[in-house]
Amino acid sequence: MYSVALFGCRYIKGFYGFRLVCRNLCSRVFNGDNVENGFGRIEDFLNESWKSSKNESNWEDNASISSNSAHSRGNFSARKGFVDEVRCNAERIFEILCQDGPGCDVKPVLNDLGVRVSGLLVREVLSCIIKTINHANKNRCAKLGYKFFVWSGEQENYRHTTQIYNLMMEIFAECEEFKAMWRLLDEMIEKGYPTTARTFNLLICTCGGAGLARKVVERFMKSKNFSYRPFRHSFNAILHSLLTLNQYKLIEWVYQQMLINGHSPDVLTYNIMMWAKFRLGKLDHFHGLLDEMGRSGFSPDFHTFNILLHVIGKGDKPLAALKLLNHMKDVGIDPTVLHFTTLIDGLSRAGNLEACQYFFDEMTKHGCVPDVVCYTVMITGYVVAGHFDKAQEMFSDMINKGQLPNVFTYNSMIRGLCMNRKFEEAWLLLKEMEAKGCSPNFLVYTTLVGYLRNAGRLSEAHRVIKHMMEKGQYTHLLSKIKRYRRC
Repeated sequence: MYSVALFGCRYIKGFYGFRLVCRNLCSRVFNGDNVENGFGRIEDFLNESWKSSKNESNWEDNASISSNSAHSRGNFSARKGFVDEVRCNAERIFEILCQDGPGCDVKPVLNDLGVRVSGLLVREVLSCIIKTINHANKNRCAKLGYKFFVWSGEQENYRHTTQIYNLMMEIFAECEEFKAMWRLLDEMIEKGYPTTARTFNLLICTCGGAGLARKVVERFMKSKNFSYRPFRHSFNAILHSLLTLNQYKLIEWVYQQMLINGHSPDVLTYNIMMWAKFRLGKLDHFHGLLDEMGRSGFSPDFHTFNILLHVIGKGDKPLAALKLLNHMKDVGIDPTVLHFTTLIDGLSRAGNLEACQYFFDEMTKHGCVPDVVCYTVMITGYVVAGHFDKAQEMFSDMINKGQLPNVFTYNSMIRGLCMNRKFEEAWLLLKEMEAKGCSPNFLVYTTLVGYLRNAGRLSEAHRVIKHMMEKGQYTHLLSKIKRYRRC
């Protein structure tokens, strides 16, 4: 995937000149003390483009239900019947688990069911528990989940997989049972289960807030059974996971440990490190890594250019960005929608909406179709700049082009409507997104409530809160939204 061979000898010969160009293009892009988080949009783009699937394959469980074109229609019906039966059994088991309590031990009842325990069944039951977790019932959900986990693991002809352990760990994470997570990790290691990037992510996300992030990293670095495709070694897997969590300072420390342990960085490592240095405001280190990457014989890849385009864009250097895009074409890499979106995001943060529109038009001229993320970046830029009429035009254009708005698009539009005191239209847009199957997130509600309160429209703000409660969403955050004030 990251092979230098993809780009050919011409790429390697031109790399040293390219480094000098990039140093000039990127210089003075930002002050080290002025790296703001903004809406965090670009992290999502980069992380998504580097992200591997977090769901581990479970061949044993999926083999019996996988689709094969060579099978007959009768076999397909049999498989569908099997899946339906498993889901039905999972619902029955979940209902029984909910009856557990003093004077009612559900284990004998589960034994009397006589159901065949499989990986699919266990996943379905644990997933049901995860969906029901809230602030009020988290302790009970943790106990019920673990009781079922233990019971199912004791059944004949069944053995938990790493994925099932991760699901149980996710329940503990949602329920804030930190010690139980560590005990489950110990059990996994003791029984020889491989710990994957998903395991690592669950622990680092949960324990990071408790100040235990470095402890988690140290443990996984020492682990002999931590590996995850397609990473060459565990250090890259750890660095990649930390990138998705924006743990930039910890990335620096892990990189030093990686070098101490004798592992050489590859293109993926350099890309992660350059992004971390940029986010930390260390531009000299950023350039140093780019130089080192060339001296080590590595050429910039798809993601390296993505990072450079954002740095240049955020420095408000559209001419330099154009030169870099042309250079990409010269060396055989056609810019994609991700590259243009990354550049537009940077330029948007710099406030250069004219350049944003130019590159958006250039992208479409060259047959690169903007996606929902690209449209959302453009819309957000116009909203923040106070050009809501342009944001509305862009919103209409994306719908006409067949791009469905996501929750971030709707939030930007609702924010724009509120900024223009079009509160009734904002309320109708909230209802519209729900009708189209796009569930509002907490930010959507706080945006609308905050602006309504600032405008003195308290009854309408209360209507939004009441609507949120009726939907059963974010009720555990109700006290936070009641205190919320938008500047």
